[in-house]
Amino acid sequence: MLGIPSPIWLLIALIVFVAVMFVGFKRPMYEVMTLSFFFVVILSGSYHLMWESLLYPSTSSLFYAIFAFMVVAILFDATKVVQKIVNLMLSIVGRFKGGAGYVSLLGSTFMASLSGTGPGNVAATGVFTIPMMKRGKYPSALAASTEMSASMLGNILPPSGIVILTFGILNEIQPGSINLSTWIVASYGIGLWFFLQRWITLWLLCRFYKVESIPVAELPTLKSSIKYGWPALILPLLIFVPLYSDAQLSDFFTQRIGEAGAEAYSSSVLMFTPGLAGAYALFIGRKAFPSQKIELKKVVSMFQQSLTNVVPIGVTIYMAYATSQIFVGLQMDQIVREWFVSLGMSLPLLIIILPLFFMFLGMVLPGSAQIAILGGAMISVFAALGGDPILFALLLPAMTGALEGMTPPLALGLFVAMGIAKSTFKDTAKLAVIWVAVHIVLTMILLTGLLPVFGL
Repeated sequence: MLGIPSPIWLLIALIVFVAVMFVGFKRPMYEVMTLSFFFVVILSGSYHLMWESLLYPSTSSLFYAIFAFMVVAILFDATKVVQKIVNLMLSIVGRFKGGAGYVSLLGSTFMASLSGTGPGNVAATGVFTIPMMKRGKYPSALAASTEMSASMLGNILPPSGIVILTFGILNEIQPGSINLSTWIVASYGIGLWFFLQRWITLWLLCRFYKVESIPVAELPTLKSSIKYGWPALILPLLIFVPLYSDAQLSDFFTQRIGEAGAEAYSSSVLMFTPGLAGAYALFIGRKAFPSQKIELKKVVSMFQQSLTNVVPIGVTIYMAYATSQIFVGLQMDQIVREWFVSLGMSLPLLIIILPLFFMFLGMVLPGSAQIAILGGAMISVFAALGGDPILFALLLPAMTGALEGMTPPLALGLFVAMGIAKSTFKDTAKLAVIWVAVHIVLTMILLTGLLPVFGL
């Protein structure tokens, strides 16, 4: 039809289906992704792929790592270790003009990377960070847009589920092109660029709005923050150092235990890292429990109460991964690649079009759905036109997960932040456009390969 291959129409139909269910019928995303899986199976007639694809995520260590880090985020919150880090940062930078915003940028980004949900993190941390910014004389709209931008940034940084999901899809398209630990480190490298972009943007906005510092009387003292908070500073290192060491020593392990052994070791590192971080958080945060010691009954109860938050995200990622396997079985990446190449599109034009395309798509589709539906195909297209597929895959979370809920007028993360800050849509949307525009420009520059990426 119209010269467009039927598999392309399948993609279009799926995008419309997800948008209608999510936006029109307001169904939760875990339900939408589950229905989408069966929608693709029925529409494509791929019944022979259904069970294999449905079971595939359960055999992947990547999915278990995603789920483990979401559980660890619950531990971090319950043991107050993140609050200790925030207090320490607040005591240092809160005295400077706009300091509350920088604390929000650091704290919300870190928590969102663990929870794997930008809009959800706005609701969870925004109730603390937005009032804190308003006490520092932030205009309501600036406080709301800053928290929104910080929380959405978390989707770019490991161990966010969308980052690990993208690796799984890349590994299906180009097996062995990059090992998992190197991917994680390079993802941090991408995240550093976007963190720097947000820091500079916030600095400029604070100067423009003449934002003040938080009153000294409301700040925790540096001495007490260091005394009670320094053990919590080790947590980020417990997550990053094992992964970085594995990436740097990949040749060493390959020579001694073979390629398959090195790959299995990398998967194991990703698995035990959240366990190590969680155990450490329990140890240093044990006094946050009522009895001021670790009680198995309290820990189990805490996990039970968190199921309503963790399970929906886990199901969403699981079904997105399963749906992507249907597309792999249909060789969707090859079909889309050949179609794009036949259009005669150049790489520079693609670098401009794709970030803008994903930006608009993010108004109606969450990042995980975008990557499940289009990730593999777009990686193949970018490679076919002469681009670096690994670099493009690394930037996919920045084009999808980081922009979902940010782009007005349909911006879930923005709406949540506005509700907390009690800001108007007009003023907040104007600032959101600034955050989104600068983000898009940096994405395009990074896609050209002009900027170095740490770890790649």
